[in-house]
Amino acid sequence: NVEGMARFGINPDKTFGIQIPVLRQMAKEIEKDPDFAKAPTDKHSLALELWDSGYHEARILATMIDDYKQVDEGQMDTWVANFDSWDVCDQCIMNLFEDADMAWDKAVEWSAKDEEFVKRAGFVVMARLAVSDKKAEDEKFNKFFPIIKQEAHDERNFVKKAVNWALRQIGKRNINLNKRAIRVGEEIEKQDSKAAKWIAKDALRELQSEPVQRRLKK
Repeated sequence: NVEGMARFGINPDKTFGIQIPVLRQMAKEIEKDPDFAKAPTDKHSLALELWDSGYHEARILATMIDDYKQVDEGQMDTWVANFDSWDVCDQCIMNLFEDADMAWDKAVEWSAKDEEFVKRAGFVVMARLAVSDKKAEDEKFNKFFPIIKQEAHDERNFVKKAVNWALRQIGKRNINLNKRAIRVGEEIEKQDSKAAKWIAKDALRELQSEPVQRRLKK
């Protein structure tokens, strides 16, 4: 399993090769534990211990069992600084950080960082907020477009894929954001950068597709 994970760009260091469905089952068992039900702060402490172990799957499990209400800014910045693989980054955002109060601010802050997985985290937060925050107004997402445009030149694989993900997800949220995302995509395509052109072409292909347009117009 570890060899297979490495082929998909996952860091094989301190990795057991445990698959995500197995980790999710472990997380469910922890959730059902009556001791943790009585004392949720103990579960948060367990999550911190799992993360501090430094093991790949232990860190992913930590993101599955932790309580976003107990996550503070210090924990978010520390964990993000520890990211050494795209899957730990994405699992942490999807399982935990996207629900934290600071998520919107961290999306902007992290996307401006130089570290590959910290920067990726910023754009993954943008993408996930576009999916999960159903009540957010368009203006909050409009503020992400200049950042997406500015950082589209980054040639690093895990960054450019996250930038592309953010642009596509925001553009699929509703018809108005779709129109804005398409305009931004067309502007990005004009940049003198292979990464920017790939991001734009791939995003525009989906955002302008018939299935997406039909769904949004309904």
